[in-house]
Amino acid sequence: MLQNRAKKSIKTNVLGKMHALELIGTPLVTEKAYKQVETMNTYWFRIDKAANKNDVKAALQSIYKVEPLSVRVINVVSKGRLNRKLVRRAYKKAIVTLKKGDKIELSA
Repeated sequence: MLQNRAKKSIKTNVLGKMHALELIGTPLVTEKAYKQVETMNTYWFRIDKAANKNDVKAALQSIYKVEPLSVRVINVVSKGRLNRKLVRRAYKKAIVTLKKGDKIELSA
């Protein structure tokens, strides 16, 4: 017999423990991110390390009053020190695609 497919979890991880603005953090505004805002209605955010997709979706709904179609979460690894003074620290980012009519105002 075939196994039943696992059901998607809709449980939030840290949204009850911290405010939504602390969880989302700052939007990432780069050339690539700005092009995706214009063409595909996709926004990039730096998020808390313990956050998951469900947390990000719920936080965006409460802060910006928009409906995300998809949320992708990526762990960005750190670049260590190899005889350099500047170091990129590890962080987590979310790539959020919104519905056709929804928009988030970003102040750069």
